[in-house]
Amino acid sequence: MKQRRVAGDGTPEDDWQSWPGLHSIATITAAELVPLKKRVVIVAPHPDDEILMVGGLMQQLHAQGTPCLLIAATDGEASHPGSAEWPRNRLQRERPLESLAALQALDIGLPEIRRLAYPDGGLASCASALYDDLVHLLAPDDVVISTWVLDGHPDHEVCGTIAASAAAIHAAKFIEVPVWAWHWAAPADPRVPWSRARRLMLDADQVLRKQASMLAFHSQLGADAGTGREAVVPPSMLARLSRPSEIFFL
Repeated sequence: MKQRRVAGDGTPEDDWQSWPGLHSIATITAAELVPLKKRVVIVAPHPDDEILMVGGLMQQLHAQGTPCLLIAATDGEASHPGSAEWPRNRLQRERPLESLAALQALDIGLPEIRRLAYPDGGLASCASALYDDLVHLLAPDDVVISTWVLDGHPDHEVCGTIAASAAAIHAAKFIEVPVWAWHWAAPADPRVPWSRARRLMLDADQVLRKQASMLAFHSQLGADAGTGREAVVPPSMLARLSRPSEIFFL
């Protein structure tokens, strides 16, 4: 069994789509995930994770009038190490702007946004401060959504773990979302908690808006000519945006 490593091309989307288990995951509605009159709080490790996690759910929650707070743990400034084209200061400026453009492409208006500006790639060293911030920002009636605590990326795992702990202090509902797990895991992978998985169905327009919103992340979608590195967001991840569903771990 391969390790939980975010590297290479990852598991092809065709492998996931041909696995009957993906399509047999029990379905859930947006109102069941986030009941009416409650606020959703999305804790994203990096700009673009909010779209990859819940680009479809945000559209459905907006339609039902759910208030949303987006908490960005980092500005994503470490995505291109050693790059002259995308140095850290440019990324720190541009990636939050890309996030704003992506949210506008979803056609949901802009949610309330709190950018905490912790160091990209260094959330583990800031775990205590992140926890204090989240405890201050959350409320007991919130539904808190963040990355799965075993997602395979260090920042994703720290973000999910701290968000879960902060939600627990308020007895708030916590929901995890796999992002990079689709990259390193395989169909029926026993390391993935399939029994806790639920599937939110998206209509065709919601899928198209989610796909269009990801195009705002120019820094993540092109190869870096200076370093020779491929795009940060690989084609396999973009292919998953065509799914007519989003998966959540309850």
